[in-house]
Amino acid sequence: MLRTGEQYLEGIRERKHAKIYVMGKRVTDVTTNLFLRPSVLSYKATFDAAFQEDTRDLARAFSPFINEEVNRFVHIHQAPQDLVAKVKLLRRLSHKTGTCFQRCVGWDALNTLYIVTGKMAERGEKLSHDRFLRYLEYVQRNDLALAGAMTDVKGVRTLRPSEQPNPDAYVRVVEERDDGIVVSGAKANITGIAAVDEVVVLPTRAMTEQDAAYAVSFAIPLDTPGVVVVVGRQINDARRLEGGDIDGVPYMAHHEGLIIFNNVFVPWDRVFLYKDWRWTGPLVEVFASFHRQGYGGCKSGLGDVIIGAAYELARSIGVENKPNVSEKLAEMVFLNESMYSAGLAASWEAIKLLKEGGWWVNPMYANVTKHLVARFPYEISKLAHDIAGGIVGTAPSEFDLKNEEVRSLLEKYLQGVPEIPAEERLRLVRLLENVSLSVGFLIESVHGAGSPAAQKIMFNRLYDYEKAGEVAKALSRVKVTVKWPKAPELRRSAESEKL
Repeated sequence: MLRTGEQYLEGIRERKHAKIYVMGKRVTDVTTNLFLRPSVLSYKATFDAAFQEDTRDLARAFSPFINEEVNRFVHIHQAPQDLVAKVKLLRRLSHKTGTCFQRCVGWDALNTLYIVTGKMAERGEKLSHDRFLRYLEYVQRNDLALAGAMTDVKGVRTLRPSEQPNPDAYVRVVEERDDGIVVSGAKANITGIAAVDEVVVLPTRAMTEQDAAYAVSFAIPLDTPGVVVVVGRQINDARRLEGGDIDGVPYMAHHEGLIIFNNVFVPWDRVFLYKDWRWTGPLVEVFASFHRQGYGGCKSGLGDVIIGAAYELARSIGVENKPNVSEKLAEMVFLNESMYSAGLAASWEAIKLLKEGGWWVNPMYANVTKHLVARFPYEISKLAHDIAGGIVGTAPSEFDLKNEEVRSLLEKYLQGVPEIPAEERLRLVRLLENVSLSVGFLIESVHGAGSPAAQKIMFNRLYDYEKAGEVAKALSRVKVTVKWPKAPELRRSAESEKL
């Protein structure tokens, strides 16, 4: 089933059990709440894309699990081409939303669980895979919006889950029953959490045997008794409440939040990992690489928005062809296309992890993609601010422009070239401010899918320094006989490839 955007809105309109809070007030209808509506509209764009001419082919895929077309955001990758389509779709949707559209983490969680439970099945542990396949079919037939919940609140960072003074610092199983499990704890910084149908929970780190109660993965409807969501603040977020159509983010926005599990019951058919602590490390590795690859699409798409705004603002004051501006624009393009190219490389060099499918990204290139994303958006934003000028941080409010007493003055003094009115310039300034200084383009680029330190750890795990040393020894004639590897890339296998 392919849902329209309107059908998605109708599906999340009513919450009977989950408690959602925004700025201290409980929200009963996220589709009409002024704070959350821009985020809901961004989610909606992922459903609309399956019906729009320019995105239809990218946003749809054929599922062999239900033998019909599904929205790509609930699809299990069947080939490298699917991973390429993912990156391209994310770039295009960024053009239409100007923000994170929040559905990727749940999508990556589905593909991660398909591979990990599939590996378990190949080892003879078929129960988890059977449960997951039934859940996958349910998700695809109903075209559900999923949040992926991985990051625990973590408490004392130097202690393992089982060592924490607060035992709920990591989500854990507190009771095992005949019909399911009861979980307690919280997941932090969960993208789009208030606007989804369901939540897929994954462990956030590799576990030991002592952490077995924390080695849990499951899925529940968001509207489940005991679930509490506290939506976080973002830069300039109160503008959404002002009712304007320039300052108030008239396009779209996204949100993150804390999801708390207050002794939440999960039936067994929705439990995909429990006490299988040996699988937590591979699960985290598979998920992280999937999510890091996707950043090459969405962040380059937001980069396009910023480059376009910077160019138009330069044009509004007549400097778009000046050498120093052209040089900055070219540098922004280089940085942006580098992120995108790395994401495509991670996709085309995909690896098959299961006997029957289970296509995974190239882990080295996926980590390179995310490491570029952790750096380049800040450089792109800095160059855009340089081109736009100080007005990007000091422009008058749209309400000043609408005030008849000062409108004519602002139209006179905010205007550059005569053919571009002051209001157009102000709209572009606000767009650049909201996108280039956003959580979605800056902070998320650093911390989403793991901080830069996490990628450097993977570089050291994956790069074969010994083989590189052999190459150097051969060329320097320190060592004459060298056994050359088949592949030109000097890469070790990831742990997930060895299973």
